[in-house]
Amino acid sequence: MARGDLPVRAVGRAALVAAAVCVPLSFASGLPAGAAHLVGVACGWAYNLGMKATALSVVPYTAAFGLLPVFVVAGLPGHPVPPVWLVAAGGMLGTGAHFANTLPDLDDDERTGVRGLPHRLGARASGLLAAGLLTAASALLTLGPWPPSRPALAGFAVCVGLAAAGVAPGGRRAFQVTMLLAALDAALLIAAGTNLR
Repeated sequence: MARGDLPVRAVGRAALVAAAVCVPLSFASGLPAGAAHLVGVACGWAYNLGMKATALSVVPYTAAFGLLPVFVVAGLPGHPVPPVWLVAAGGMLGTGAHFANTLPDLDDDERTGVRGLPHRLGARASGLLAAGLLTAASALLTLGPWPPSRPALAGFAVCVGLAAAGVAPGGRRAFQVTMLLAALDAALLIAAGTNLR
């Protein structure tokens, strides 16, 4: 959250420098990975420059999170294509994170004129969507690297239990549960390890 501690001009210059070095640093991982990364960065800019206040607020999150594993895998030697299940899991993780991230701030955002998709759907629906999408991402991250390991299956069972127990009220509790689900999804992704190609 911006607090006004830094001069606007200093923040603007830092953003321009970051934008300038982003292009060559992105392509340092190769053309396919660099292109995926730059599209992801463009999604972030699009969200901050106005999409967050529209019914399409979820699109930059879905696209950017789906492109993250593309950037990582395509940056490997030989520039392999990531498996579809991994890209889909990334997109679901990002979509769920968008709904979860807005839950604690729905009222404040409404007062400032931000009416993204979660605001339009309301706290309960957004909490249920967040947990459902993160659980679906958990399923893909568990079953994608077939055969699933026992720790991955145990992690998935925990995800399902958390989603079932924690999302119904919406609000702060649903936010906390969905953040925990997102952390477990990240652990499942790391556990997939060498099966990402």
